[in-house]
Amino acid sequence: MKKPHYVEHPGKAVKTDGRFKHVMAISPDPRTKHTEGVIRCITSREGIEGFGGQIDRSVLHKVKGDTLDRFEIQERIQIKNLNKIIKKISTKGVDFLGLEDPDIWIDEEKDLLHLYFTLPLIGTGKIKTRIHLGHAVGKDLNSLVMTMPVLMADKKGGAKELSVAPVNKKGIRYNLVESSDKIKDTHYSVVRTVIAKDMGKDWKFGKIVFHPAKHKIPWIAGHASPGPLLPPTFIDLGPGKRVGIMNGCVANRIVGGKTRYGAFSVGLFMYDYEKGQIDWVSKKPFIKDSEVGKVRPITFASHFVETSHGKGIVYAHVDDSFVRAYDIDASMIRKLLPKSSKK
Repeated sequence: MKKPHYVEHPGKAVKTDGRFKHVMAISPDPRTKHTEGVIRCITSREGIEGFGGQIDRSVLHKVKGDTLDRFEIQERIQIKNLNKIIKKISTKGVDFLGLEDPDIWIDEEKDLLHLYFTLPLIGTGKIKTRIHLGHAVGKDLNSLVMTMPVLMADKKGGAKELSVAPVNKKGIRYNLVESSDKIKDTHYSVVRTVIAKDMGKDWKFGKIVFHPAKHKIPWIAGHASPGPLLPPTFIDLGPGKRVGIMNGCVANRIVGGKTRYGAFSVGLFMYDYEKGQIDWVSKKPFIKDSEVGKVRPITFASHFVETSHGKGIVYAHVDDSFVRAYDIDASMIRKLLPKSSKK
């Protein structure tokens, strides 16, 4: 058996408590040396687990840890104007499920914390579902004010799972999000670029840069979602290029007339943020947790923290139930990249 290209930390970085059975998508705040942050907590779950139509209702809570691999869930995050904004973007016949999938980004020049999150408005009857990318800003997690979403769903799909890209030579960011596409009767999660001149408002959708149906890579043949881009201090591909973490799911299956999702695992991709294009996606995943379940096996990466030059921690949630930390090393990651990218 080949030695894995990561080291799984023993135990759980974030485990559930008496309040929640499912937690996921941790995003630490770098200004606290990554010892404080945000996490998504599921308050209720409806439907058959692992099948289409499952509905999760969520809230965002703070987390705090003494080390980078042990956090405790704290109080719920309070965001001013949340109800006002939700009312403004809602229409009759939609069901707001709560805030999901948080991502923290720090504006170092203005010393402001930007929090991005999924805003799911689930349609009922003939009303269409809309998945927007929400936004709040403040000095810290205790002073957040919600704005209008930075990205409203368009006719092609919505936006979630933000991956923030560096500013390119044009002075814009080709950020990445998970969106959706339908081919015949099959729904796919795809990766799209979104064009951001101002990190606080008015982003615009770009093109689909990775489509599972077109690339036909087995581990990511059903759904694709961008994870964090790794900093050049960890692994340097040269100007305008970044290595990123990619989340993928095998193709859906129809079981008893219902859509059943497959296993999620974690791979790699190479991104050209000057052009806004994905140059390469790994043919195989490189992280799969040792404790993934049987109903719907999930290893889904949400964040990366560099701990020293060429070393860092990837955080992923397992089976939507807890968060795990994994050590990765740049020298090992380079072995998984195309030969043309290696220096």
